[in-house]
Amino acid sequence: MKKFLAAVVMTLGTASLAQAAVVMPAGDAAAGQAKSAVCAGCHGMDGNSATGQFPKIAGQNAKYIYKQLQDFKAMRRANPLMLGVAAALSDQDMADLAVHFSQQKLAGGAAKPDLVARGERLFRGGNKAVGLAPCSGCHGPAGLGNTYAAFPRIGGQHADYTKAQLIAFRAAGREDMVDNKRANDAAKAGELGPMQMIAAKLSDKDIEALSSYIQGLR
Repeated sequence: MKKFLAAVVMTLGTASLAQAAVVMPAGDAAAGQAKSAVCAGCHGMDGNSATGQFPKIAGQNAKYIYKQLQDFKAMRRANPLMLGVAAALSDQDMADLAVHFSQQKLAGGAAKPDLVARGERLFRGGNKAVGLAPCSGCHGPAGLGNTYAAFPRIGGQHADYTKAQLIAFRAAGREDMVDNKRANDAAKAGELGPMQMIAAKLSDKDIEALSSYIQGLR
């Protein structure tokens, strides 16, 4: 148990240092709203996307939104559609949009009853047998994230979107054959980031249960 807790602390500590390094200009919510039409087609006017193909960004950590836009523009995160959008945005545009969407109200979802027990166990307690840290360590018991450390809010997110991201993180860490591997949480290019290391320890059934449970968090 002591070794497991030490591993968790080391993982979370590394993640904290990496994310806290994000420096975002002061954003203007009103300016962000005026610029948000480009986002509405996929994410909805208020940041609540209609389907799991696109993430809900309403109520999301502003610093996290800003970092993702930076990563899309720099092609550290692969997504042709978002690259096209982010390429046209200045740092100030990104900050304004991030603050605007962070102030919108997230529309929650519901978990599948048969997946709640497994999802909750993994989210709150991890899996000591494989050295899996609990999701709540970074994202909080209700999945609200951490504003200072730029850990994203994941509670209420579409299950299909969360599932796709966990698979993409796992693929980057294990060299799985997935088109969109996600590696942009790593501190340095070529290194494994915290989400890659965590997702590599999740089975398909774990991912299914976690994604459903997270969708139902408030």
